[in-house]
Amino acid sequence: MTSFAPPAAPGFAKRSPPRPSSIYPVLWHFACERHQIYLRRIAHFSPPWTTDPVLSAYKFTNTFRAADRVSQYLIRVLYSEPHLDADTIFLRTLLLKVFNRIGTWERVVDHFGMPAANDFSFAECQSLLDRYRRDNIPLYSAAYIMPSGGRSSTPKHHMHLHLIRQMLEDHLPDKLLATTSMGDAYHLLLAYPTLGPFLSFQYTIDLNYTPLMNHLEGDFVVAGPGALDGLSKCFITLGDYGPEGTIRWLVDRQQEEFSRYSHDFDGLWGRPLQPIDVQNLLCEVSKYTRITHPNVTGRMGRKRIKQRFRVTGEVPAPVFPPDWGLRERIDSWLRAQASQVQLRTPSFRLTTKRKEPPYDNEGPV
Repeated sequence: MTSFAPPAAPGFAKRSPPRPSSIYPVLWHFACERHQIYLRRIAHFSPPWTTDPVLSAYKFTNTFRAADRVSQYLIRVLYSEPHLDADTIFLRTLLLKVFNRIGTWERVVDHFGMPAANDFSFAECQSLLDRYRRDNIPLYSAAYIMPSGGRSSTPKHHMHLHLIRQMLEDHLPDKLLATTSMGDAYHLLLAYPTLGPFLSFQYTIDLNYTPLMNHLEGDFVVAGPGALDGLSKCFITLGDYGPEGTIRWLVDRQQEEFSRYSHDFDGLWGRPLQPIDVQNLLCEVSKYTRITHPNVTGRMGRKRIKQRFRVTGEVPAPVFPPDWGLRERIDSWLRAQASQVQLRTPSFRLTTKRKEPPYDNEGPV
C-alpha cells in the first residue's frame, strides 16, 4: 500500500500527526459494516442485512464510491459499447452525472437513443427537459447541491447543457486524454464556471472510470463540505496534515485501524480504500453520528438525516472499470456465494467481531 506521509526532511521538525477524537472508532465501524451490508445484498441474503439500527433505518452511500447505484449505472453505460470516441464518452459521462439522476438519463435515451457526440442536439434535449420541468418531474438528484449560476432566471438545466456543449467545443475530452494525473484533469474541469472544487473533483473521479483516463485514484483528493464536517468530528486536531493530508493519512493506516478495532475488512475484493472512498466515508460518518452522537455537532451543526432507507430491489452483480482487474475475483466470489445458497437462513452472523457500534461519547481515544 502506498505511504502518503512523506518523511521529515533533514533539518526540519517531524510533522505533527492528526489526533483522533472519541468519534474516530465510529469511522472504521461504519466503513466495515456498511460494506458488509452491500456484500450481503449482492449475495442475496434475506433481510435484515445488519443489526446496526441506524444503518437499518437511514440511507447511506456505499463504503466504496464505485459500488454506489449511480456509479454502477454509469460504469455500465460507459462500457456498454466498445470503441467509442472520446467526445461521446465525455458527453455520456457528464450528461448522466451532471443531473445524477438515472430517471433523467433514461428519459433522454428513450427519446433520442444513446447520445453520440456527432449528432446530439443540445437544443432538442433542452426542450425535452423543459417539458419534464413544467410537469414537475425532478431532473436532478438530491445527492449534490448544483449551483444555479447566479441570480439569472435561466433554468439550471439550460446552463448545464450549455456548459457540456462548451466543454466539447473546447476539445476538453482530448485535453483530458493528454493528462498525466488526476490533479491535471481536475484543474482542467475547475477552470469552468459554476463547478467549484467539490464538483470538479467528483466529475474527475467519474471521468477516471472511463476509457478516457486511467489515473491512480490515490494520487489526488479534495475534501468536500461533508468530509470537512466528518473530520471535525473524528479528530480533535488535524495537526500539520490539513484535510486532504489527513484523508491520505487514513488511507495509509486503514489495515492497521481495521485490525485495531477488530473488523474483518478485505476491501473491494482486495482493493483497499482510496482517498475518494475515505472522503465519502467522512461525509457519511458526519450524517451517521447525528443519530449515534447527537451532542457532537461538528462544523455544520446539522441534527437530522433526511433520507430513510427503502429497499428498491435487488442489487445487481457489480461491474468496475476493467483496468481495476476485479472481474475474475468477483465472479469467483459470486460463484462461491451461489454454491452456499441452500445453507442460508434469513439471519446471519456479523463478520465483525464487535457486536455493537462504538457509541461511547467520552473523551479522546
